[in-house]
Amino acid sequence: MSTAMPQPLRFRVGARTMFSVRRNLVRVGLSLDEALSGDRAALPGLPPFADGYLITSLPEEQIDTIVADNSDCIALVRQRYARRYADLSGSFDDYLAGFSSKSRSTLRRKGRKFAKLTGGELDFRAYATPDEITEFHALARQLSEKTYQEKLLDYGLPDDVDFVRDMQRAAAADQVRGWLLFADNTPISYLYAPADGDTVVYAYLGYDPDWSSHSPGTVLLVEVLKQLMENGRFRRFDFTEGDGAQKQRFATGNLDCADVLLLRATLSNRLLVKALAGFDATIELVKRLRG
Repeated sequence: MSTAMPQPLRFRVGARTMFSVRRNLVRVGLSLDEALSGDRAALPGLPPFADGYLITSLPEEQIDTIVADNSDCIALVRQRYARRYADLSGSFDDYLAGFSSKSRSTLRRKGRKFAKLTGGELDFRAYATPDEITEFHALARQLSEKTYQEKLLDYGLPDDVDFVRDMQRAAAADQVRGWLLFADNTPISYLYAPADGDTVVYAYLGYDPDWSSHSPGTVLLVEVLKQLMENGRFRRFDFTEGDGAQKQRFATGNLDCADVLLLRATLSNRLLVKALAGFDATIELVKRLRG
């Protein structure tokens, strides 16, 4: 039997949540391989106490089918986006060749500038084994507390015991990586990426806001991709759900996806879906008028 968990359905303006309503939902998140495979998404059984499903990274071409197959539910597309990824199978030089000359120059300049600020060479460290990943977590957690991702978005690197144990188990199976960028032996930026088979997943990234003018997140990501391509352990780098300039810049491919909400057709759920749809439509209209 599938498990339903309380999930906040957010009324959001940009990154800010105005308020939220909770529902017990079965979350079905498609991996990058599943989304790219073209296979029809399969939903588990819905427990009696569950309010419905939240399906993430559903390929656009499957939306009509999944809604028709669950016609007893109320459907709402919460967001549409390009799920982006980088192919790691080639050389880093070939990867960079896909950028414009201006972009290549900018990336190199940022790396040199950061290195100059920190003694002439980048202090970039990778963590993979259980002991290493434990050390990474301790250092990255101190940094995460300073980041806007944790302070404003409540999306810092978790510090609970279960998360750390999961990290260690994944490291023992060679299914996780962590990276830190240092300045004067102090961590400035971190990236945590669990793996799904031969796909490494962009999960948590953050940086010290005092260093934001020096693009530490970008400098770190360039070094991460370079190392991954040189090592050859993984085939893809998955930028996951959502979109943004950073993902667009570094991705080599994408798939049009959506997050779809399917709720039992109760009166309260009908009212909730109408409220969410109306709120989202209003926000989109305001964006268009401002643009």
